[in-house]
Amino acid sequence: MTDFDAKAHVAHMEAVMGLALAPEWRATVEAHVATTARMAALVADFPLPDEVEPAAVYEAGR
Repeated sequence: MTDFDAKAHVAHMEAVMGLALAPEWRATVEAHVATTARMAALVADFPLPDEVEPAAVYEAGR
């Protein structure tokens, strides 16, 4: 994963979405976005062979 700047991303998305984060929540939102990016990198960086096919249907609990 390339370097991800959670602070810059939150500021950008705040402007794009027309939101106004309360100052006391900014650090918490940035921390959650950074954590989400790290979790996504684990999935995106997982090596899979080219032959792998996605499941046709996902059914929870079976």
